[in-house]
Amino acid sequence: MPYALDGRWTAPEFSLGYQVIDWIEAYLVHGPGDVQGQPIVMDREYARFIVDAYEVDRRGRRRVTRAFLSRPKGRAKSELAGMLVCAEALGPVRCDGFDANGNPVGRPVTYPFIRCLATEESQAGNTYDNVHYMLSEGPVYDAYPGLDINLAKVNLPQPGGGEIVPSSASSASKDGGKETLGVFDETHLYVTRELREMHKTVSRNLLKRKSAQPWALETSTMYAPGEDSIAEGMHSDFLKATDGLIEHPGLLFDHKEAPPVSIRNKAELRKALRYVYGPASEWMDLDRMVIELQTMQEHEAKRYFLNQPTATVDQAIEKEAWDAIVSEETPKPGDQIAIGFDGSLRYDATAIIGCRLSDGLVFPIAIWENPHTGDDWEVDVLAVDAAMAKAFDEYRVEWAYADPAYWQDIVGRWAIEFGDNHIFEFWTHRDTPMSTAVERFRTGIQTQQISHVGDATLTRHVMNARTREVRAGVVLRKDTKKSKKHIDACMAAVLAVEARADAIADGRLRKKRYRAISY
Repeated sequence: MPYALDGRWTAPEFSLGYQVIDWIEAYLVHGPGDVQGQPIVMDREYARFIVDAYEVDRRGRRRVTRAFLSRPKGRAKSELAGMLVCAEALGPVRCDGFDANGNPVGRPVTYPFIRCLATEESQAGNTYDNVHYMLSEGPVYDAYPGLDINLAKVNLPQPGGGEIVPSSASSASKDGGKETLGVFDETHLYVTRELREMHKTVSRNLLKRKSAQPWALETSTMYAPGEDSIAEGMHSDFLKATDGLIEHPGLLFDHKEAPPVSIRNKAELRKALRYVYGPASEWMDLDRMVIELQTMQEHEAKRYFLNQPTATVDQAIEKEAWDAIVSEETPKPGDQIAIGFDGSLRYDATAIIGCRLSDGLVFPIAIWENPHTGDDWEVDVLAVDAAMAKAFDEYRVEWAYADPAYWQDIVGRWAIEFGDNHIFEFWTHRDTPMSTAVERFRTGIQTQQISHVGDATLTRHVMNARTREVRAGVVLRKDTKKSKKHIDACMAAVLAVEARADAIADGRLRKKRYRAISY
């Protein structure tokens, strides 16, 4: 299903894409921008994408249930999405049989319901802005009398009817779901719980109308690794599908990125830009782009304009390095371990993380996260207390560092219960000791002296962590002060690794002894 743009493209045996392209070029004009109102002539890359997206099988049913288009900033992805929304509303987009030559014949969808998803509550979204303009201008408005177009939604002509609606995270979750097409624009921005829930809700809705053959269209610039965005998840699913690890026969993943290049080399950069923008490079101002990209941070230039997945410059741990130390090992009852604890009562998360003394295996013992649903949430203190007691009962806990902020009474009680030679306070807001612990943690990852079990929640917290420079070195922080992206499990992991080091330095590691056998 997916294809490589830099290789040979094999056209599907059957596709309605050619008819869809003809309809777009006949009835639509370009949306807002330098060429607004001008007739559309589909470029070859986007024509290929449409032909692939509208592939049908021998029964005439759609083969693509989810299409993902990844291109650099400024490549008119939202405009293409707008064209397809208009076509899905009025054009020949579903198979009505085959002609005498064996080619599929298109027909409109019966009562199309198309949802254009926006990332911000106050926006209609780039896709819907294009739809609004395209349906208001050009031949389509006169060819389809009865179009009712406004900023809130588009009502499609009778007798069939139908709707095109822009939706935010809150409004999408309240509707019953009759979607025949869901359009998700810039899914590299879908990193919050609300946006992920919106994506999940609409994706579920697309399963309801079998006869309408619903599908999803996702467009995006490449993601920042570790942000756990929808775009990153789609890329992961694609890689797993191509490796045969999961089945996803309806996925079309169309991604194009520039080859590795230094943005300081103007000749190489210009060549890379011409490649990644493809046909659009003919009307893009590449000369200006080359100059402007020299002034940008490299990670921003590569991600947005070369369409390469690139982490932010202040990300504490690189995803590649973290993924490289995943272990198949698991902790066992009776193992000697160290523990790190970082907690919040209400807004953030609370985590208890273990680190095995013998080999530095990091693993979650328990993690509680504020779901940020708008309700008054508070961590279950009794559950936290019970989890710590269970850890001491199940493992040989040699050393535990606990950040006592908001938890001083409980940490003090743990010291009495489990011994003040096992439970120690570690204030994470103190820059000097914290920067030392962070340096140990990052060095352990880079040199692969520690490992982890691959827990998804712990990984997300680690990838959310950013660095802040202090006099003593660097400490960890959230991306913004009020961010809902938790890092507490990462903080606890840092404390667990530091606790392991101090336990070993104190002579608490009990090495296995082997008895020599002579024959």
